[in-house]
Amino acid sequence: MMSEKKSLRDMDKEDTFLDTVFASRFFLEDVPKYSLPKGGMPSEAAYEIIHQELDLDGTPALNLASFVTTWMDDDAIKLIDENLGKNFIDIDEYPETYKIQEKCVNILARLFNSPEGSDSVGTATVGSSEAIMLGLLAHKWAWKERREREGKSVDSPNIVMGADVHTVWEKFALYFDVELRLIPFEVDDYTVSAEKIAENVDENTICVGAVIGTTYTGQMDPIKEINDELLKIKRSKGWDIPIHVDAASGGFIVPFIYPDLEWDFRLEQVKSINVSGHKYGLVYPGIGWLIMKEKKDIPEKLVFNVNYLGGEMPNYSLNFSKGSYSVIAQYYNFLRLGREGYTNIMRNLMKNTKYLADCLVATGKFELINKSLEFPIITLKLIDEKYSVYQLSDLLRAKGWIIPAYTLPANAENVEVLRIVVKENFGRSMVNSLLADVEKSIRELDDSGIKKDDHPRDHSLLY
Repeated sequence: MMSEKKSLRDMDKEDTFLDTVFASRFFLEDVPKYSLPKGGMPSEAAYEIIHQELDLDGTPALNLASFVTTWMDDDAIKLIDENLGKNFIDIDEYPETYKIQEKCVNILARLFNSPEGSDSVGTATVGSSEAIMLGLLAHKWAWKERREREGKSVDSPNIVMGADVHTVWEKFALYFDVELRLIPFEVDDYTVSAEKIAENVDENTICVGAVIGTTYTGQMDPIKEINDELLKIKRSKGWDIPIHVDAASGGFIVPFIYPDLEWDFRLEQVKSINVSGHKYGLVYPGIGWLIMKEKKDIPEKLVFNVNYLGGEMPNYSLNFSKGSYSVIAQYYNFLRLGREGYTNIMRNLMKNTKYLADCLVATGKFELINKSLEFPIITLKLIDEKYSVYQLSDLLRAKGWIIPAYTLPANAENVEVLRIVVKENFGRSMVNSLLADVEKSIRELDDSGIKKDDHPRDHSLLY
């Protein structure tokens, strides 16, 4: 989110000095909030000022809104600390770090069932948002080059997806001048159907987007069915339309919990996949990955070769400089956990998720939106709407729990939900503590006589 420069008028209306209670022994004058202080200060004073401010943040362990990892073990943290000063882009200076990225890309390509003999490629990104942008840019330029070879117009590219996608898909369409064909939800159906995809594609479709682990409801699009529809279109009309799978949330779950599910490079039209290492890859933010099934799927003109860091270096990214630590931490998890470790963690997450969901439904107050519970994500709506999910979210926030309340997108805007993301450090004792606070908050709402319309609906914590 962008921050704005404070105007003098705004600054006059508020306290413009930092609170220096813990550090007052170091200061004879107030420390300005919005401009550089005249002089420096001891490190412990700067630490205490910032530490005090950050105490007002939410507690990461109680943040059930975010998909992002909030715990890593001590040896992972040690590796992170040792490599904080390494700029990942300096391949010539840090060649071993680059080799670690290559190992991670190979591991992920095989995890996503890259066909034997294919020359899959990939890259680490700051997060899945960058990975999605890069993948879709590759598909746009591949479509453009193909159309130019055929002597056809390249004026009207479009991209087709369901309303269950993350906002970055809409950003891509806007930023890179591609028509967005966003398919609204059907009644009580919060994923996109293969039939609707087929109805909306044409010869100008650069790519179809499909999601494994949707942000809104924690479900998955029917990717095999979408693939099969696109194959029919390919045979009948000659339109070779690729699928990009947004596996930001589900890419580190499905291979371990549902290994036989066909959603990845086993499907002919799936050409690119993104996944968030900082979600269920169990790495601190921010790290994402883009994997392309074939090297040829990235047009050569999108890869830049630079030599001003000491050696000839190919670069395919939206960002340039970034920390090495998250790539190293991802490789640490791969070595530390292995397939068995990831499988055990994901199974445990699902056990806690199903236990929590069953207990919440048993209160008689909630209905599950994602009844199949395919991922460690619970999406609920209130059965009795005399009060709102926003009011319940506020009461839980007062008890320390961060659980977002929001409305679903197109064609389901009247559906108000709560979403709980279960992570590795959310153990059974914490689950029981949350259940106790939910039941207490419900009693408080029941006893208060508060009505649904008594609360504004303007503060969703969707992301």
